[in-house]
Amino acid sequence: MAVNPITMAALVLVYLAATLIIGYMGYKKTKNAEDYLVAGRDSHPVIIALSYGATFISTSAIIGFGGSAASMGMGLIWLTVLNIGLGILLAFVLFGKKTREIGQRLSAVTFPDLMCKLYKSPLLQYIAGFIIVVSMPLYTAAILIGGARFIEPTLGIPYTTSLILFALITAAYVVFGGLIAVMYTDAFQGTIMLIGMTVLLALTLIIVGGFTAGTAALTNMAHLVPKALTEHGMTGWTSMPVLGSPMWFTLITTLVMGVGIGVLAQPQLVVRFMTAKDNKALNRAVLVGGPFILMMTGVAFTVGALSNVYRTYALGSDRKI
Repeated sequence: MAVNPITMAALVLVYLAATLIIGYMGYKKTKNAEDYLVAGRDSHPVIIALSYGATFISTSAIIGFGGSAASMGMGLIWLTVLNIGLGILLAFVLFGKKTREIGQRLSAVTFPDLMCKLYKSPLLQYIAGFIIVVSMPLYTAAILIGGARFIEPTLGIPYTTSLILFALITAAYVVFGGLIAVMYTDAFQGTIMLIGMTVLLALTLIIVGGFTAGTAALTNMAHLVPKALTEHGMTGWTSMPVLGSPMWFTLITTLVMGVGIGVLAQPQLVVRFMTAKDNKALNRAVLVGGPFILMMTGVAFTVGALSNVYRTYALGSDRKI
């Protein structure tokens, strides 16, 4: 059932207004440099977990990797396993605790600052800062473009106007509210993401007749795999590619391992550990962060793969995907 455009526009405006209000709340709580840069080192475990998760999972993870799952199949769910194992358990329990302890002991407030004080190397601080300054705008641009493309048809305004509006609202709470405002809005956005993915999974399973029926149908569609993909090692949407084939290397080494391990090196995630009051807060954050990442990536990859069932059977088409 299609959503009324006026209703959709109203929901987007309410969301944008709520984001500004939450950002203002963060601004009011920001009293000094430590508040601004590391949220006063006293963030609630739930806020840490949702902020970490919402920062971790973005447009590229949900839409981009969901699309990859539609092409490559459910083998991409191994990325979910790695995301939880490395990105949550290892990151929070081992890496996160040490980062928090060292950051607090050295009074470090940013990732480059942490590197500088830990290794007593101003040069390392400059190198880390340079890498962040060069790479983060590219990543941020992709996120802003994704948001603007959504706002454009929803509010019926030009793309350029959508992009500027989105950028200004984001800049307002980031610049004036600091990390407290960022983490509050992250938690708000993460909650919406969790609700949305739950609804998406439920509706998808209803459409394909349940998880068992849907995956069975997807398995039986192996003969519909395009020739271009079978030549590269793909065997179906519910099975792994041929070991050592080009498709296998793309799936395992580039996507699963590349993204799954790479999460440990993202400075925007590392700084979240430095906002925790103590190690107990990080332990408790795992209890929220683990299920959150499971729902975000697991649902995206599952729904992405099952979309082939919808396109082939629910739409009454027998064409190749």
